[in-house]
Amino acid sequence: MVPTPHFSLRALTLAVAAATAGFSFSASASMGNLGTTYGVMPVDVATAQSLSMFNDQVSATYYNPSYLTSDERGELTGGILHAEQELRSSRSDADGDIVSNSPSQHVLIGMKTNLASLTRFKHPIYLGFIAGVEKYGKEMLAFSSETSETGQYLQYGKEPLFLNIGGATPLWRGISGGFSVRVTLEAAAQLDAVSTLGGETSRERLAVNAEPSLKSILGTTIKWGDTFCPDSGCFLDGWESALTYRTKSSASTSVDSNIIVTQTIPDPGLSLAVATIDSFQPETIAIGTQYKGDGWRVGGSVEQQNWSELEDEFAGDSIKDQENVSAGNRIGFDDTLVPRIGAEYQLSRNFALRGGLAYEESPLKTTRNPELNYLDTDKIVAGLGISATYERTRLLAYPVRLDIGYQYQQLQDRDFTIVDFDGNERQTTADGDIHVISGSITLKF
Repeated sequence: MVPTPHFSLRALTLAVAAATAGFSFSASASMGNLGTTYGVMPVDVATAQSLSMFNDQVSATYYNPSYLTSDERGELTGGILHAEQELRSSRSDADGDIVSNSPSQHVLIGMKTNLASLTRFKHPIYLGFIAGVEKYGKEMLAFSSETSETGQYLQYGKEPLFLNIGGATPLWRGISGGFSVRVTLEAAAQLDAVSTLGGETSRERLAVNAEPSLKSILGTTIKWGDTFCPDSGCFLDGWESALTYRTKSSASTSVDSNIIVTQTIPDPGLSLAVATIDSFQPETIAIGTQYKGDGWRVGGSVEQQNWSELEDEFAGDSIKDQENVSAGNRIGFDDTLVPRIGAEYQLSRNFALRGGLAYEESPLKTTRNPELNYLDTDKIVAGLGISATYERTRLLAYPVRLDIGYQYQQLQDRDFTIVDFDGNERQTTADGDIHVISGSITLKF
């Protein structure tokens, strides 16, 4: 007789196959996303997200929805982002040191418009959305969650569906407020089947459902000059401050299976349930300030990212399975502060140059995580970009704007202990380099 554990593995394989029936599973596991890891639009990429809270493009729906009010015109933006990753783990017993080098490739589209004409009050109400899809639009619902005996990076991977929808309105004398939702998916699969000892299945029944999960983003912006001296200039002119709050979010998948194996496992069969998360974004509180001069601006922000909440998420994850791990071996996370600074200079009427710097501490507290073997390091982020505005368009009422942004991320050396599935330990040093290029075209209306 074949041992029962074999059929447990077989049933689990069938269950996972059920969940993947309608999806693409070529993505690697990731606890980051497009907005937090790289930046949504070229301005965000080029400034290392230091000026993202004051970006008047549609990416404001993610970073600071209240800043949708900064430009009264409508906007249609399309863009692409390509990130080349070389994530390394140096071990004496390994043939090579590259853990992952698969690129992340997003196509993005966003729109903003003023809905004031829909009401009788004529009070400005701005609506915006932005969507990003992996593999230049070919991969919408990829998902992966796994254990590893060689090491896997915590924050880098693919997150095919990036979707934010929100609105904003002026409140009072230079003060505006905004609200948006980040849309993630909660997928559920149910598989029932009868299998022979040879693995041939019959009487299969498969059901896959995906429900949207909405997570809130709040933002407010104050233009100090307009608030305290609206009728006459004062020393507060040019100063702006913003405060935003993003709730935690993640994509999740659950799989329930019931397998009957003829002559071995009779009715009601073997039941297995798997629940796992991917693409976790921590609860984030950010405050930022900028000063706008004549043809230039400089600003920065500080983010409080509450990664410690991920420990509770992993406790309920049947793949990460931290609930059944001894307290001393459980993976741990720290809350982090991320400082960012950036500047922009108007070279001429048609060209603007911008750049930014950020330092991001790793939230991964533990350096020995059996089976999961997550790797993550502190990183230095630097960006540079340029905008070009084409004014003389024969068909369009407003100028066309082109943006290009480049970002380099240097992952600092950090030592980890890798534990394989047999319990053998090896020392490794993690580091890496990431190059990001992003471009967009923006039409006003």
